[in-house]
Amino acid sequence: METGSGRAVWRRVRLAVAGAAAIAAALGASCLLAGQASAAPAAGSVVWLCRPGQANDPCTSGLQTTVVSASGARTVVSAHAAAGSAFDCFYVYPTVSREFAINANLRVQRTEVAAAVAQASRFSTVCRLWAPMYRQVTLGALALYPNLKVPARYEDIAYQSLRAAFADYLAHDNHGRPIVFIGHSQGSALLIDLLRRLVDGNPALRNRLVMAILPGGGVEVRRGALTGGSFAHIPLCTRTGETGCVVAYSSFPGQPPAASLFGRPGQGVALQSGQTGKGPGLQVACVNPAALAGGAAVLDPFFPSVRGASTPWVEYPGLYTARCETAGSATWLNVTKATGPSDKRPVVTESAGPDWGYHADDINLALGNLVADVAAAEASWSAAHRPRS
Repeated sequence: METGSGRAVWRRVRLAVAGAAAIAAALGASCLLAGQASAAPAAGSVVWLCRPGQANDPCTSGLQTTVVSASGARTVVSAHAAAGSAFDCFYVYPTVSREFAINANLRVQRTEVAAAVAQASRFSTVCRLWAPMYRQVTLGALALYPNLKVPARYEDIAYQSLRAAFADYLAHDNHGRPIVFIGHSQGSALLIDLLRRLVDGNPALRNRLVMAILPGGGVEVRRGALTGGSFAHIPLCTRTGETGCVVAYSSFPGQPPAASLFGRPGQGVALQSGQTGKGPGLQVACVNPAALAGGAAVLDPFFPSVRGASTPWVEYPGLYTARCETAGSATWLNVTKATGPSDKRPVVTESAGPDWGYHADDINLALGNLVADVAAAEASWSAAHRPRS
């Protein structure tokens, strides 16, 4: 894999989110709809973006990192995939497809590869990664249907293709192993639906849930509770090392606008998992990935290197702090630059506008924290399931 090329593609994917309306205009509504029929995959087919042992697997790409301090000092550190891990991670990528259709086909393309590298590959240090291709609702379609109000039939096509891949994974590849679920944006929304339908009410599967990481997907709970919205039994995480729980949040620099697509129940991305927000006292969940027990904490951001570093990754320790906040009907992860003007490291922006906040960077802003959260949950899991002498 050409890592530099992958980094450039991921940058273009992030910019494409901001320019989704332009994509739809260029493709044209009639072109998108006409392309829908040709997007159908072969019956019963499952295509893997990532799977253990696969050649050129983007989820096990290079992990060497340039650590850049606030002073500008640089140190190169290495990390390696844990090929022998006892844990599986099941990753579902966000909206990246530029297909000429409402629903994407199952062909692996550069945008899906770039997403897997940017969001999933660092988890390879703590688990074996599985990532299916699925018939997601495309970037152009999201612009064609404002405020993510995509007709249910197209959302169901995306869900059913993901469900089929997960069923195939359980039947042929999982072999009873504990699972970490990882998603983002549309990927998180579909995992919410999958977990609600297949795992939440199934004690056997629920007992194999190590953790679910679902940023930018609109997980909902009863106000002040850990369950009661998206899930009846799977709670939000409340401490480091907890298992069977959910980490969910949406990143903003301040209170999300009233029309925000994230952080408010029943609107935006929540619609992609059929959550209308009409239940009594619902709010969008926020679990700080840097402090599962709550409060403010320092984020550990990792980004694919675009320029200025010879390694595939760059890490900016101490650049941001984060804290879950609630105001009115909004709940969000408030991300703030933690250093002064002398710190010249690049910072994230609301690249798609205030309604999106830092959505494109939800995972990378806290990637080091999330990997550590998974490692701690796996350690607890292993201790609880250690054979008794």
